[in-house]
Amino acid sequence: MVRRGLSQEQVKAPLSRAVSPDVRLLFVTRVTRLFAYGVLSVVLVLYLAELGLSDARIGILLTLTLIGDTAVSLWLTTRADRIGRRRMLIVGAVLMVLAGLTFALTRNHLFLVIAATIGVISPSGNEVGPFLPIEQAALSQIVPGGRRTQVFAWYTLAGSFATAAGSLVGGVLVQTLQQTRMTPLNSYRAAVLIYGILGLVMAGLFTRLSVATEAESREGASEPSTPSSRLFLGLNRSRGVVLKLSALFSLDAFAGGFVIQSIAAYWFHLRFASTPATLGAIFFGANILAGLSSLLAARVAARIGLINTMVFTHLPSNLLLILVPLMPNVTLATLVLFLRFSISQMDVPTRQSYTMAVVSPDERSAAAGVTGVARTTGAALSPMIAGVLLGHGALINVPFFLAGSLKILYDLLLYRKFIRLRPPEERPR
Repeated sequence: MVRRGLSQEQVKAPLSRAVSPDVRLLFVTRVTRLFAYGVLSVVLVLYLAELGLSDARIGILLTLTLIGDTAVSLWLTTRADRIGRRRMLIVGAVLMVLAGLTFALTRNHLFLVIAATIGVISPSGNEVGPFLPIEQAALSQIVPGGRRTQVFAWYTLAGSFATAAGSLVGGVLVQTLQQTRMTPLNSYRAAVLIYGILGLVMAGLFTRLSVATEAESREGASEPSTPSSRLFLGLNRSRGVVLKLSALFSLDAFAGGFVIQSIAAYWFHLRFASTPATLGAIFFGANILAGLSSLLAARVAARIGLINTMVFTHLPSNLLLILVPLMPNVTLATLVLFLRFSISQMDVPTRQSYTMAVVSPDERSAAAGVTGVARTTGAALSPMIAGVLLGHGALINVPFFLAGSLKILYDLLLYRKFIRLRPPEERPR
């Protein structure tokens, strides 16, 4: 009987041969970025509310933020292989700096809308912009195929821990500043400034990537890439698979957009009057558990396959998501949220690894970019709806119900469409 994933020897073997200086640097940039996202996500909606924006306007601004991130990501990722991956990553970091500084330095609604649309702001605590797709393509290029899921699992773990630390630091910092008699508005603004400064740090780190991460250095592509072979957003042979995956990933992200970390933090604030420090602690714990769950993904996938891991761990986490608002107090709601996060991220490295495995090697940047844009597009629409729902006391729990139900639908459709399409390492030899 042929095992559907990597052998246990492959999974348990050390990763030292797969870890180059570029891999380490990409891990550092991810940690820096996700720490910044964590800091911002806990306070962003509170900050916008303190600026005087209504719940509906906040929802619209978050939607515009994600739409802008989508456009930026699509433009940069579909050009990264031709213009240069390092250059596009640096451009993304600069846009992150500009957006963070604009949000911190003005309360003008028009300027906030412009910064949200053309800058890179993460209201969710999760990846936005061009960074993840380009880094995924670079990692898939410089890491052996048999190690891909393992490296992606550690990559996800590092990001989750960084988001957790950022959430904790952001919440504690804001609470501490308020205890020193700083106004809530200025305490939130300090966290937003940190976001912009860390974007500048990222730009400097990206300049240190070697040429080995560039598309021109890729080895082992089955066919040379030429402009004439690129029929749609850099895709040719893999177009059908990528478009189907993109449609499903968009549905999943649309569902998740109802409960992005900023909205979930605001929900805890509305429902249980949770303080910024409490919110930071809640999402610190949640993201730590999420990171640990991603680390288990490689071992589970080695036994049951990537698609099965994605679906069978995602379904129970979505049921738990529906249960969160049904809890009568903050302790039980937090406990159910923690249970949900303890398995919720096992589909992330497996999803990323699966996408990189089933597309042509010379189309990985485009595939990661298009599927990433699909996720951002889906996630861009739902915060606006969630903002309206949160503005009506009787409906503040509905975002959780919508998110969980739609995510379950995504799981069932994904299994039906892709269970028969196995990555190369899972096919019988």
